[in-house]
Amino acid sequence: MTVTDSSHGNMSKIKYCVKSFRLRTLPLSMSGILTGCFLAYRSSRFHWSIFALAMLTTVFLQILSNISNEYGDAQNGADNSMRVGPIRSLQSGVLSVKDFQVMIVLFVLLASVSGSLLVLVSFGTLFCAKGLIMLTLGCLAIIAAMKYTIGKDNYGYKGWGDVAVFIFFGLVSTVGVYYLNAHVIEPAVFLPASSIGMLSVGVLNVNNIRDRINDKECGKNTLVVRMGEKRAKVYHFGLITGAWLCFLFYSAFHADHLGNWMYLLLLPIFAMHLVAVFRFTGQKLDVQLRNLSMATLLLSILFGVSQVI
Repeated sequence: MTVTDSSHGNMSKIKYCVKSFRLRTLPLSMSGILTGCFLAYRSSRFHWSIFALAMLTTVFLQILSNISNEYGDAQNGADNSMRVGPIRSLQSGVLSVKDFQVMIVLFVLLASVSGSLLVLVSFGTLFCAKGLIMLTLGCLAIIAAMKYTIGKDNYGYKGWGDVAVFIFFGLVSTVGVYYLNAHVIEPAVFLPASSIGMLSVGVLNVNNIRDRINDKECGKNTLVVRMGEKRAKVYHFGLITGAWLCFLFYSAFHADHLGNWMYLLLLPIFAMHLVAVFRFTGQKLDVQLRNLSMATLLLSILFGVSQVI
């Protein structure tokens, strides 16, 4: 092999590594952090260093989840020629099992280091009760990211993915970063946290509706496989509606001027998304994954801005 061929091969590997990171999913993981930090800012308890480290940690955890998911699906046979979504790096043969194992170890380390720094900056030590609780939650987040599809005892193939996404993308992300900023838990924060959680589950649900047929064939018993496509779409309507109701309920008790309701401008985008989900199926739903992920990020930003103006 010539130097040029070797260089081309390395560049191709890097390209597929980045592809496996699934960068289009990162906006979704940032939404909970943004919401929690905006609420901390509203209560005059916001810290830029915590925001930066929290964003870094959630990006590392999201990438860890994505590469672990691809690795686990390849192990369990869910990534095959019948799969509706885009061809993945391991499935294509460009990256090996060893490449994925190295990436998984790397992002476990990165998430562990950034998460530990986050706790240290927040509490000044890793070894206080509050710090140990947050470190434990961080460890659970790492385990949850990896065990979604990896191993025979994974929970994604048993239909528990929705619960895990709601807890970690919604409650832990939003309430957790608020607590790291404020060092107190405000019960009202659980409302927008639940909104982000339900919208995050919505992204997973669209993904599972798209992949329903192949998942069923491979024994991946997601909630969509268990309930069927029609009920899954009704469930999706409930998730999006429930998320908006939680935001509205929060605003009903905390809004003190018209600007606090500014995020309602995004309501038509979510309405159009619901129409598309009920109208299409299979590959045609792929674009809705990106649309809902970006819409959730925009909503978290506009909701946050509307609370602090």
